[in-house]
Formats: sequence, C-alpha cells, structure tokens
Amino acid sequence: MTAKATKASLTAPRTRRQDEAEFRRWTPEEVVELQLLPYRSVRVLKQRCYRREVHHHLDGGRITFTADDLRKESQRTAVTPVAA
Repeated sequence: MTAKATKASLTAPRTRRQDEAEFRRWTPEEVVELQLLPYRSVRVLKQRCYRREVHHHLDGGRITFTADDLRKESQRTAVTPVAA
C-alpha cells in the first residue's frame, strides 16, 4: 500500500451513528444486556457504582454510562501481557 492509501484508511470519516453514540447515555440494565462491560448482573454493577469502583455518571440521581465511561472502565480493567 502507498502512504496515501494508508493514511486514507486509518482516518476514516466518522459516521452519524458513531457521533450520536458519543452523546448517548446507557442505563445499567442496557449495559448488562448489551454486554458493554464484563458484568452479568445489574445488581452487582449498581453496587460497584455505589462504592465508586466503576466510572459512571449520576444524572438526576440515576446511574448512567457514557461512551467515555465505558472506554475508561475498559482501560482500567485491561491486563498487560507479560514478556516471556
């Protein structure tokens, strides 16, 4: 591939759906249902939020998650491989 083709493929334009996802808020029920975080129970996810162990927002007293919260939580729980 040429340098021009490589640059074009790496900087693909964002779609409208991706832009809208940046402003969307997910409930704990949606996060568990869509498997956006590695939690299988809404109750456990909410308890972690109450203990401030998971990135989230409190919108009007309700727990919600933004795309940025999901990214931060994914980075926080990432495991770095050990060189053998």
